[in-house]
Amino acid sequence: MLRSQFAFDLPPELVAQYPAAERSSSRLLCLDGASGVIQDKQFPDVLALLKPGDLLVMNDTRVMQARLFGRKRSGGKIEVLVERVLDSQRALAKVRHSKSLPTGAGFFIADGIEVEVEENRGRLLILRLCRGDWPGLMRQYGHMPLPPYITRADEDLDEARYQTVYARADGAVAAPTAGLHFDNELLQQLKDSGVALAWVTLHVGAGTFEPVRVDDIKDHSMHAETFEVGSEVCRQIKATQQAGGRVVAVGTTSVRALESATNENGITEPFQGDTRIFITPGYRFRCIDAMITNFHLPESTLLMLVSAFAGYEPVMAAYRHAVTQRYRFFSYGDAMFVTRAVSHIDDSRK
Repeated sequence: MLRSQFAFDLPPELVAQYPAAERSSSRLLCLDGASGVIQDKQFPDVLALLKPGDLLVMNDTRVMQARLFGRKRSGGKIEVLVERVLDSQRALAKVRHSKSLPTGAGFFIADGIEVEVEENRGRLLILRLCRGDWPGLMRQYGHMPLPPYITRADEDLDEARYQTVYARADGAVAAPTAGLHFDNELLQQLKDSGVALAWVTLHVGAGTFEPVRVDDIKDHSMHAETFEVGSEVCRQIKATQQAGGRVVAVGTTSVRALESATNENGITEPFQGDTRIFITPGYRFRCIDAMITNFHLPESTLLMLVSAFAGYEPVMAAYRHAVTQRYRFFSYGDAMFVTRAVSHIDDSRK
């Protein structure tokens, strides 16, 4: 398929610049992938959409305060976005500045904390701190790394709202945004109704915002993200499937983690490492039966993933409907509840 097939017109005023007043007060577009039927609901309606015996799988990664500001030795301004902390002194980062920084070049962050370029990896640099440690530096001086389509500077409210209520494992530079709609009260109501909760970890990288630059999507090279699927969630998935329940992923990051850890026989096994899985139409899903997701950028890998799950035509029709109905888009926007284009009981489960 071509990248251009995933384009759609989006009025700029529909890109949400701030979160809704309350986490669970967003709208919810429901798409039945099998029939193409679209329904307009509110996010708390997930209480009726999820059934006793379903398993809701969420990504518990925590967004680091990964954006740092500093200056070069010459006095010029510099901006650092930490992609991954390699150890206490070394980090993989994207550096924005007027000229490229060669290996051995140095600059300063915050109150004169010196940083040196240890290695140039093209788009990313390995940076070494001359004193202190990266986690402490980010906690003290870092800013929330709001995505590029949010055109304002980060504010105090973003420290809480650009973070899920169940965030635990530091490591992301972008939020798993489908999870931003859940508050503790809604999660408790789901548990009380018989829906089981489970967690995976996938540290969302800045590459999630990288555009697809090739015309034919099969030629796109996916960015790597670190993830972990533990033994407990594997046990819960097996029990849910055996009992006839659905595995419902919260966000494309949970989808990518679960599908990366599930083999061709439909068995999800514990795994820890990197994934470059690129899910496009034609992919045969092995684990998930439904997903909750936000609206994604035109021509993005995330829109391609959702189209693979619910069908290209139904998803693009749903996006056109969302624009017409003035849904709010992207990280701080509204959500979708999406079911598969085929039965959730496929050959791998027989």
